Amino acid sequence: MDPITLAVVKGRLEEIADEMDLTLYRSAFCPVIAEGHDACHGFYEKDSGGTIIQGKNGLPIFVGSMQFAVKAVIDRVLAKGDLQEGDVYIFNDPYLGGTHLQDVKLVKPFFYEGEHLFYMAGTGHWMDVGGAVPGGFNAKATEFFQEGFMVRPVKLKSKGVLNEDIVDIFLTNSRLPRYAYGDLYAQLNALEVGERRLRELFDQYGKDTILGVMRELRSRSARLMKSEIAKIPDGTYSFEDWLDNDGIDDVPLKIAVDLTIAGDRLKLDFSRTSPPCRGPLNIAYSTAVACCYVALKQLFPEAPANAGCFEPVDIHIPDTTLLNVQPPRPVGGYLEVILRVIGVIFGAMSQAAPERSYAAPYGTVNCLAISGEKKPGENYIMFMYYGGGLGGSNVSDGLNHGSNPISTASITPLELVEAAYPLMFTEWSLRPDSFGAGRHRGGLGANYEIEVLGEEANCFFLGDRGKFAPFGVLGGESAALNRISFRRGVEEEVPPMVSKVVDVKLSRGHRVRLETPGGGGYGPASERAAQALQDDVDNGYVTTRSAI
Repeated sequence: MDPITLAVVKGRLEEIADEMDLTLYRSAFCPVIAEGHDACHGFYEKDSGGTIIQGKNGLPIFVGSMQFAVKAVIDRVLAKGDLQEGDVYIFNDPYLGGTHLQDVKLVKPFFYEGEHLFYMAGTGHWMDVGGAVPGGFNAKATEFFQEGFMVRPVKLKSKGVLNEDIVDIFLTNSRLPRYAYGDLYAQLNALEVGERRLRELFDQYGKDTILGVMRELRSRSARLMKSEIAKIPDGTYSFEDWLDNDGIDDVPLKIAVDLTIAGDRLKLDFSRTSPPCRGPLNIAYSTAVACCYVALKQLFPEAPANAGCFEPVDIHIPDTTLLNVQPPRPVGGYLEVILRVIGVIFGAMSQAAPERSYAAPYGTVNCLAISGEKKPGENYIMFMYYGGGLGGSNVSDGLNHGSNPISTASITPLELVEAAYPLMFTEWSLRPDSFGAGRHRGGLGANYEIEVLGEEANCFFLGDRGKFAPFGVLGGESAALNRISFRRGVEEEVPPMVSKVVDVKLSRGHRVRLETPGGGGYGPASERAAQALQDDVDNGYVTTRSAI
C-alpha cells in the first residue's frame, strides 16, 4: 500500500477515536470520566473483536479488555441473528468484557452503504452501580452481587430507537442517577460523533482503501512485534510478587509469571499464581489478558496497539488461579491485581532484556471513596485516583506523583474535588524518602490528607502495597509501603487489614490520610551520580537519611 495513504488514513482513524474520547470527557457528568479520563473508544474487527484503532487518550487497559467486550456482542448477535444498522448494545459484565461492574460498555456496529464493516465501542467508569458499598469498591465482597448490579449485552438502541426501559433499569440501580444519566448520554453522543466522522472518511477515500489500511496496520504490527521479540535471548525468565490480602482473609496472594522467549514468539504462563480467593482480589480471564497487553505494549513501544501486536504472544492462565475466575467470584479489586500482573512481567523482562524493563511502579490504585449527603436528599460519592512514584529505568529516574502504568488517567485537581463535595484537602504533597534507591531511583509517592466538612460521612478503602513494597530491579532497592490512616480523635487509627477497610464512620473535622508508595530503584544505589544525589537532597526528596 502507498505509505502516504497508509499514514494519512491511520492518522485520521486515530483522530476520530480521539475526538470520541474528548466528546465524552467534555460532556460526562462524572468527574472520574470528565477529569480522570477513565474511559476509552476504538474500532474493532467485526468477526473477532480484535482492536483496529484505539484513541490515544483512553485507558490502555481497555486495549485488551474491549476486544473481549466486542466479542461478547458478536457472540450475542450470532445467537440472536438480529443485528441492524443503528443498534447499540450496553452491558457491564466483567467476566465477558473484563474489568469491573462500574465500567459500562457501549458497542455499535458501523455500517457503510448498508454493509456491516466493523464495530465501534466505548466504555466509561460510572460512579455508582449499586451494591453494598457506595462507589462499588467493597473490600469485604464475597460475590459480585455485593459489588453492584450486572447486565449482559442487551440492546440499548434498536435500529436507532432508544429503549427507555433499559435506561430506567440502569438509573434505578444507581445511587447517583443524575450522574448515570449524564454519562450514558455522553457515551451515546461520542458514538454518534465517531460514526459521523467515519462516514466522512469513507466518503473521501472509499471502502476498499480504508479496509485495506486496517488490514495492513494489523499485518505490519504483527511483523514488527515478531522482529522485536526475536532480539531477546531465548529462555524462560520467572518472577513473582505478592498482594497484601483479599480483604477477607489476611493471607498474602502470589502473582507469578514464567516468561518464555522462543525465537520470535513470547509466552506468559501464570500457572504458579495463587488460587481464587474469597474476597474481591480476583479477575476474569479477559482482564488478565488485557493487563498482559498493557505490560507488553510498554516493553515493546515500537509496535502499534492493535490486534496484530499480540499475534506472536501466547498467554496461559489456568482457571485454578485468581486470574481466571467465573461468577459469582467478586472482582471489584481488579485494579490492584492487574497492577501486580504488570509488575511481575516487568520483573521477568528485567532478567531477559534489562534495557527494556522498569522497576516496579507504586502499584496500587488506592480506591478511596467517601460518601455522604451534600444536603438533605442529595447524596455524594467522592472517588478519585491517587498518584505515586513510577519505577526507575535504564535511562532515567521514575516519575514523581504519576499515574499507574495501566492508564493515562489524570489525577483530579483538588480544587474540583473541594468544589464538588463537602471535603477539604489539608495536605497534598510529595512524600520524601518514599522512592526505591538505585542508579536511577524510583519516583516519589504522595501525601494526601482529607478533612470532612459535612456532618457525617462513610469512608471505604480498597488498596494494596501495605505489606509488600514496590520492588527494585538489577540491584535497585524497594520503595516505601502504602499507608492509610484515620484521625477521629487524638489517636491515629490504621485498618486491621492494613490496606482494605469498609464503612469507617466519619464526622465533621475527622481526617483521612493516605501516604502512597514511590517506585522501585533500577540498578545499584552505589552507582548513582554524585550530582543526582545532591539534587535529591536539595529538592527535599530525602530528609536526614542518606540519599542512597
